[in-house]
Amino acid sequence: MQKIILLVIVILISVLSFSCKKEKVIVPKAKYSFEAKTTTINWTAYKTTKKVPVKGVFKKIDIVNSKTSENEIEAINGLEFSIPVNSIDTKDKTRDVKIIQSFFGSMKDSQTLKGKINLDKEGKGNINLSLNGISKVVPITYVISGQLVEINAILNLDNWQTSAAITALNLACKDLHKGEDGISKTWNEVALNIVAYLKVE
Repeated sequence: MQKIILLVIVILISVLSFSCKKEKVIVPKAKYSFEAKTTTINWTAYKTTKKVPVKGVFKKIDIVNSKTSENEIEAINGLEFSIPVNSIDTKDKTRDVKIIQSFFGSMKDSQTLKGKINLDKEGKGNINLSLNGISKVVPITYVISGQLVEINAILNLDNWQTSAAITALNLACKDLHKGEDGISKTWNEVALNIVAYLKVE
């Protein structure tokens, strides 16, 4: 009888111990996606022989193949985008028109900039950028901090055979691109800065 009572006690203890254990809660992993509406395309061009910066933004970007991923890098890697050049904004409407008409207007396929973003896991990667009917690979660096993503690149416009477009823009802005030395110059270098805030689901 004592053995039976002892067995019952052991069973009860086992049942109570099991029922008191906390159930393992499985927390779903966050999913990230790249959104056009939370992305800013900043650029810096240069004028005069002293290389005075001229800053602007593209106010619109379209994502061709948006996707979600549990990994921030993979949410961006392989994304294709299209930027309408008429969305340019330098806070000067007259200058905007000159850039659209004289610079982009002197190129092939002048309505949009198209590209594909490729990231590795070392803070580097590239953008395959199409401009003036030519596709070239541009090295980039990037930083991801939580949902915030920042991508930087330097464009050498000679790689897209834009000398005619640069000359046309410099002619349209001749006096404004003239420095103290009397020389009017538009540089072939443009710095690109992309800032995005990933959506989390």
